[in-house]
Amino acid sequence: MIDLLIRDARIAGSPDPAPVDLHVDGGVILEVVPATGEPAPAQVVIEARGALLCAPYVEPHIHLDSALTAGEPRWNESGTLWEGIACWSERKPMLTRQDVIDRAEEILRWQVANGVLFVRSHVDITDPKLEALDALLEVRDRVKDVVGLQIVAFPQEGICSFPDGDKLIEEAARRGVDVVGAIPHFEDTREDGVRSIEIAIDVALRYGLLVDAHCDEIDDEQSRFIEVLATQAMRTGLRERVTASHATAMGSYNAAYSYKLRRLLGRSGINLVCNPLVNLHLQGRFDGYPKRRGLLQAKEMLGAGVNIAFGHDDIMDPWYPLGTGNSIQVALVGAHATQLTAPSEVEECFRMVTDRAAATLCLGEGYGIAGGRPANFMLLPALSPFDAVRRQVRPSHVVARGRVVASSPPSAATLHWPGRAAESVDGVRSRDAAGATWRDRGDAAR
Repeated sequence: MIDLLIRDARIAGSPDPAPVDLHVDGGVILEVVPATGEPAPAQVVIEARGALLCAPYVEPHIHLDSALTAGEPRWNESGTLWEGIACWSERKPMLTRQDVIDRAEEILRWQVANGVLFVRSHVDITDPKLEALDALLEVRDRVKDVVGLQIVAFPQEGICSFPDGDKLIEEAARRGVDVVGAIPHFEDTREDGVRSIEIAIDVALRYGLLVDAHCDEIDDEQSRFIEVLATQAMRTGLRERVTASHATAMGSYNAAYSYKLRRLLGRSGINLVCNPLVNLHLQGRFDGYPKRRGLLQAKEMLGAGVNIAFGHDDIMDPWYPLGTGNSIQVALVGAHATQLTAPSEVEECFRMVTDRAAATLCLGEGYGIAGGRPANFMLLPALSPFDAVRRQVRPSHVVARGRVVASSPPSAATLHWPGRAAESVDGVRSRDAAGATWRDRGDAAR
């Protein structure tokens, strides 16, 4: 008898709409078989009723150390990146290990409930005590049976422009981070910005780590550190192990430079992370009208073959007062903000919070629906990824390492229309814009 049977599901993104059964045992996917035969005996059986079987959401960019600190010690009244950094520098002296652990674990609970099982969190290491870093390293170990957590050593106030910033990055690597960060546009000079990238790359090479730099998060068309990062990734061979996050200056680049950049980024193999919720909020604050969107060129970069993921970035902290940790919300806002709204483009936005984000974290064979892989997945009661994004569908079940770790009951409004019997209204159609249909609509759409 196997541990878990998912009965009568449809694999998200598969060209074959035929229902399947998923067999799980020992925390591993044993096999995916047609649902037409006799069901395998199992200790736990989940009737999917045609729901989508998906690999879990992946959060490629969040700041767990600062989450849930909005208004402490004061609110970011201007809404700018710069005042956010100033507010955070005032909050940092109040950090304690338990404070960071409690807030980080609270956000991770929100994310798991929403189907997120892999997370990359940046943690500010411009603190000689490295209080937040040690706290998140402990959290990584505490949640490892449910969440795969990557820790980025993030120099919020710079590597070259902060006292002993290079030594703090080195120490963070020694303590066991997974990824090395940088923030070149915040350094005092362009030369310092270039040097900070070189230091981050060097540390990553020596310790066998990934790289994820906050790169050009500014509405300055002259901020072009992304070309430095991409070139370093190419010349050192790190390539897809390197990520440029934010890259909002790209929204201000002229057409000629943008053309050159697309060619460079396509050759380099690096990943891009766009954070639509937070950068729509932060960017363009110094503009009159028209105001810039302050987002990277997602549609054009996809066309150039560059891998792009969508991240949440901040949740109720000095840079962003909102947020729920829900990746499908990020996909919806990203689709609007980057104007990726054709049905096939909306499906790409879903991929930006699933398999494209997984590629950014270099998860490899540890991610996906296939025999022999870890049993991490979710069930979405939706017609298709397009439908899931459109209706903001929440997972009915979230499974981590073969165990159900979250479940949500189906919900639909009951309409009491004058002169009619009460009826359930859920916004589902028998055919959606992506062309998916139910065999009989069933219960999974509800």
